Amino acid sequence: MKIDIQDHMLVPKHEIMTDEEISDEFSNVDYEIKDLPKIRANDPVVKAIGAEPGNVLRITRESQTAGVFVTYRIVED
Repeated sequence: MKIDIQDHMLVPKHEIMTDEEISDEFSNVDYEIKDLPKIRANDPVVKAIGAEPGNVLRITRESQTAGVFVTYRIVED
Protein backbone atom coordinates (compact mmCIF):
# COMPACT_ATOMS: atom_id res chain seq x y z
CA MET A 1 0.00 0.00 0.00
CA LYS A 2 1.48 3.32 -1.08
CA ILE A 3 0.56 6.51 0.78
CA ASP A 4 0.55 9.91 -0.94
CA ILE A 5 2.72 12.09 1.30
CA GLN A 6 0.90 15.22 0.12
CA ASP A 7 -2.32 13.96 1.69
CA HIS A 8 -0.81 13.85 5.18
CA MET A 9 -2.22 16.49 7.53
CA LEU A 10 1.24 17.65 8.66
CA VAL A 11 2.62 18.22 5.15
CA PRO A 12 1.95 21.74 3.84
CA LYS A 13 0.94 22.36 0.23
CA HIS A 14 3.98 22.46 -2.11
CA GLU A 15 3.66 23.89 -5.64
CA ILE A 16 6.21 24.40 -8.41
CA MET A 17 6.09 28.06 -9.46
CA THR A 18 6.00 29.08 -13.13
CA ASP A 19 8.51 31.61 -14.51
CA GLU A 20 5.70 34.18 -14.67
CA GLU A 21 4.74 33.60 -11.02
CA ILE A 22 8.39 33.93 -10.00
CA SER A 23 8.73 37.22 -11.92
CA ASP A 24 5.56 38.62 -10.34
CA GLU A 25 6.41 37.52 -6.81
CA PHE A 26 10.09 38.45 -6.71
CA SER A 27 10.23 41.58 -8.89
CA ASN A 28 10.53 43.97 -5.95
CA VAL A 29 12.82 42.14 -3.53
CA ASP A 30 16.36 43.01 -2.43
CA TYR A 31 17.77 39.51 -2.96
CA GLU A 32 18.25 37.04 -5.77
CA ILE A 33 16.26 33.85 -6.33
CA LYS A 34 19.41 31.78 -5.75
CA ASP A 35 19.51 33.14 -2.18
CA LEU A 36 16.18 31.58 -1.20
CA PRO A 37 16.28 28.86 1.46
CA LYS A 38 17.07 25.48 -0.09
CA ILE A 39 15.14 22.23 -0.22
CA ARG A 40 16.89 19.06 -1.32
CA ALA A 41 15.94 17.31 -4.57
CA ASN A 42 15.68 14.04 -2.65
CA ASP A 43 13.06 15.43 -0.23
CA PRO A 44 10.01 13.11 -0.39
CA VAL A 45 7.59 15.94 -1.26
CA VAL A 46 9.93 17.33 -3.93
CA LYS A 47 10.04 13.88 -5.53
CA ALA A 48 6.25 13.47 -5.22
CA ILE A 49 5.50 16.71 -7.11
CA GLY A 50 8.20 16.13 -9.73
CA ALA A 51 10.29 19.20 -8.90
CA GLU A 52 13.83 19.42 -10.25
CA PRO A 53 16.93 21.38 -9.19
CA GLY A 54 16.43 25.06 -9.96
CA ASN A 55 12.65 24.98 -9.48
CA VAL A 56 11.17 27.43 -6.98
CA LEU A 57 8.50 26.00 -4.68
CA ARG A 58 5.68 27.88 -2.99
CA ILE A 59 4.90 26.26 0.35
CA THR A 60 1.57 27.23 1.91
CA ARG A 61 0.95 26.46 5.55
CA GLU A 62 -2.27 27.01 7.44
CA SER A 63 -1.99 28.03 11.08
CA GLN A 64 -4.56 28.66 13.77
CA THR A 65 -2.58 31.66 14.97
CA ALA A 66 -1.07 33.08 11.76
CA GLY A 67 -3.78 32.17 9.28
CA VAL A 68 -2.15 31.33 5.94
CA PHE A 69 1.64 31.58 5.77
CA VAL A 70 3.49 31.30 2.45
CA THR A 71 7.20 30.60 2.14
CA TYR A 72 9.48 29.84 -0.81
CA ARG A 73 12.30 27.35 -1.36
CA ILE A 74 14.62 26.62 -4.26
CA VAL A 75 15.31 22.99 -5.12
CA GLU A 76 18.98 22.00 -5.04
CA ASP A 77 20.86 18.76 -5.73
